[in-house]
Amino acid sequence: MKKRTFLKLSSMAMAGAALKPLSAFAQGNAITNWAGNLTYSTSKLTNAMSTDEVKAFIRQHKKFKPLGTRHCFNNIADSKDEFLSLTQAQPDIAINAVNNTVTVNAGIRYGTLAEYLHNHGYALHNLASLPHISVAGSCATATHGSGVKNGNLSSAVVGLELITATGETKQLSKDKDGEAFNAAVVNLGALGVVTKVTLHILPTFMVRQNVFENLSMHQLEHNFDAIMGAGYSVSLFTDWANKNVSEVWVKSKVMPGETYKPLADFYGAKPATKNVHPIIALDAINCTEQMGLPGPWHDRLPHFRMGFTPSSGKELQTEYFVPREHSYQAVMAVEKLNAQITPHLLITEIRCIDADDLWMSPCYHQPSTTIHFTWKPEWDAVKKLMPLVEEALAPFNPKPHWGKLFTMPYSHLAPRYTKMAEFKKMVKEYDPNGVFTNDFLSRNIWGV
Repeated sequence: MKKRTFLKLSSMAMAGAALKPLSAFAQGNAITNWAGNLTYSTSKLTNAMSTDEVKAFIRQHKKFKPLGTRHCFNNIADSKDEFLSLTQAQPDIAINAVNNTVTVNAGIRYGTLAEYLHNHGYALHNLASLPHISVAGSCATATHGSGVKNGNLSSAVVGLELITATGETKQLSKDKDGEAFNAAVVNLGALGVVTKVTLHILPTFMVRQNVFENLSMHQLEHNFDAIMGAGYSVSLFTDWANKNVSEVWVKSKVMPGETYKPLADFYGAKPATKNVHPIIALDAINCTEQMGLPGPWHDRLPHFRMGFTPSSGKELQTEYFVPREHSYQAVMAVEKLNAQITPHLLITEIRCIDADDLWMSPCYHQPSTTIHFTWKPEWDAVKKLMPLVEEALAPFNPKPHWGKLFTMPYSHLAPRYTKMAEFKKMVKEYDPNGVFTNDFLSRNIWGV
């Protein structure tokens, strides 16, 4: 039996509308992120319950960072001075049925919002693997979900309210503010405190989820587009052993009156005979329902159920976006590193995301494929592997996920973001004194 069979990732019950309070992430006087790999540089944290409280905080502090649900693995949200959080504010959800939009307070979790929308007959176009992340934080980092025709979560944003470093309230909308809006959505926490987000919504819909096991990677060479387009959302899971994709998760929209015929074969992969976890050795109890059983969109698009997290978070994550046309070549470039990668890996997930118009999104004007690594919490090994993966992907101009670990320098990042210079001008306008600037922004946006 392989060593990975003995991995045990403990789960913890978490209601979508009643997630852990911020104090639960504190270790002594320190505050950590969800995964526990990062201890923040200060434990000074204030909860704001309203826009007025945000403005009052800004007047009293010369340097701070907004802090969300702490699912980033790097120091993008870190501060050496103060934190301000909106995640404890009461959910404030306003549906506009005429415009097909919903406006929410920035700190609300997707799990809370999704259940509310479905109960009122609506849906979002996409969800991430985890429903426990905040709306504002997810959009600010271009967190993505999956689907060849689905943009990332931030592509649903049609309006923003944010408070700048001077305490000015900025109302930006997709219809009225054009490029300024496109600059502000994926803002990396650099422009101000986002207090409200308006999202485009759809009529609610049903999804069925089927999993197929043991797909040969050779099938990806000529069938990648067909495989990834086989459902509304498709994910490939692999540990890079034996040129094999261990699981293919196909999430398909259920059409009214359709006759459902389960596939007996999917490009040589066979249907799973029971619910499975992305890491095949683990119990699927926390995973969303599979086996073709229809369910509401918010109970199928995430990989993990609203009421649970998939693990204790004891893991490290890296992820890279490559242009869709280079998908197979990029996968094969990583596969050559399998002997180095597999011993330190929990699982890799490969997904596709559609292009968008958001300046600092990795998918700006680029349909993309993402190669995601969930590593064992073995930092000494992972920090040596990241440069190897980045070097292997270098011919395809990869972009890292803003909220995950990477070593790519500013000299490589800047040319890949064609709007980087204009974004920096906007940051100077909104935050002339660097109230929101931290080490992450200094390194990756300012190149210092």
